[in-house]
Amino acid sequence: MKALISVYDKTGIDVLAEGLVAMGWELVASGGTSSDLSRFGIPHTAVESLTGAPEMLGGRVKTLHPKIHGGILADRSNPTHLADLASHDIGAIDLVVCNLYPFEREPSVELIDIGGPAMVRAAAKNYQHVGVVVDPGVYEAVLSEIRTNGALSLETRQRLARDAFAHTAAYDRAITEWFGQGVADAARDRSPGALADAALPEIIHSELEKVQDLRYGENPHQNAARYRYKGSASRGWWDGCVQHSGIAMSYLNYFDVEAAWRLVADLADLDPGSAVAVVVKHANPCGAAVARSSSGAEAYTKAFDCDPLSAFGGVVALNKPVDTATAEIIVSNPKADVIIAPSYELDALTLMSSKRKNTRILQAPPFEIPKLEVRSLSGGALVQQADRHHARRDTWKVVTDAVPTESQLADLEMAWRVCARTTSNAIVIVRDAQAVGIGAGQQNRVDSSRIAARKAGDRSKGAVGASDAFFPFRDGLEALANAGVTAVVQPGGSIRDQELIDAANELGIAMVLTGERHFRH
Repeated sequence: MKALISVYDKTGIDVLAEGLVAMGWELVASGGTSSDLSRFGIPHTAVESLTGAPEMLGGRVKTLHPKIHGGILADRSNPTHLADLASHDIGAIDLVVCNLYPFEREPSVELIDIGGPAMVRAAAKNYQHVGVVVDPGVYEAVLSEIRTNGALSLETRQRLARDAFAHTAAYDRAITEWFGQGVADAARDRSPGALADAALPEIIHSELEKVQDLRYGENPHQNAARYRYKGSASRGWWDGCVQHSGIAMSYLNYFDVEAAWRLVADLADLDPGSAVAVVVKHANPCGAAVARSSSGAEAYTKAFDCDPLSAFGGVVALNKPVDTATAEIIVSNPKADVIIAPSYELDALTLMSSKRKNTRILQAPPFEIPKLEVRSLSGGALVQQADRHHARRDTWKVVTDAVPTESQLADLEMAWRVCARTTSNAIVIVRDAQAVGIGAGQQNRVDSSRIAARKAGDRSKGAVGASDAFFPFRDGLEALANAGVTAVVQPGGSIRDQELIDAANELGIAMVLTGERHFRH
């Protein structure tokens, strides 16, 4: 039996090679792999000795030879193939162990592997007779099966072939995206007006791998699983997330946690030293607060007090390590389904785990905004750039006689951030860095205004409000003013903007236009 080994990642290769040699296998190795096997004292034949041709072009050509690919591709059940091997003195290769240059880590033309993918694809194509291994993580399993059975089973070879084609597909995707970005950059350099056309790729190559099956989807009759993008550059923050306790995460838990952790990141960006707490239910915030005292307990208490009724069974997200004082308040309130924070004091974690046995307690790295947002559509998908806050406060425009104070501007900025992560039509009322009323997901803006005002109650007096899109009519603005709101931020852009400005002046409230809309459906 013969194995061809040609790997960039040398992890565990000595163990695999020694194991094969111990079972009587002949090894063939190329380039750096051959040097490593020599250093380990493992007997093998160098590729150039087998082919009779030296490596050339700085290593670009070493395995592209009939004595390599003939040995891999030969169909052992085809007499003509066997005759060709015999007439050209080519030995059959039974196992190919190969992983590719680290293109995703250091993209460049020189790290576009040619010989590696060719060998991997050849071996995978001929899985009926050849095994192919691209992942060092399966070396031990491969050795174990060969020791036990004398060879890899057809089922194993087929599974390894599937993994091999997935490996080369991901590799080609990374190269395609890199070239695509280069084309986009060139277009922008030639003409700034090309930005809109070049911002989204012509082709999206996405490869998803299943991470876990979930109990069900949004409803019990729907199957569901969590997947992640393959490739280290695109997996996102979930890979670094640790669940300390509680029952398994559900489909809706993941959806809600993603929304909560993103809003925490948005609010923390306003004042990095402050403590931020968010409570999310059905992917919408039902509470949010910023504590400039940096007290997690204060931030959580203010966030929870926005809408205690809706907070039951929601997601609690905090941007600071959770101490015992914060944990005690959390467990004294109605149950949260998930708690997520960057870290926990040991006593706090012990307390919450014992008092809320089913609550999922997650420890997470910082949120990473994806480059693209993808939503499935029958026969395809809708793709857009991820929503970001480009219009910062210093670009806003005050359009009324009344001018917001500095403290009102700070609250307006917070309300604007919360509004952007709330389902449209969204209205958010904030007072003293605390969301006190949130209206979400209504078919008209005036209903959202009334809902937010009703939830805020007396807390809306002297507060500020935000609208994720322009007010089409003055009724929504009047609902906020009648509740006691004294300043409003909205994007503007309506044909009735002047009517709304006049209405704000009539009502004696300040209005600020951002010039940037944040719909969320």
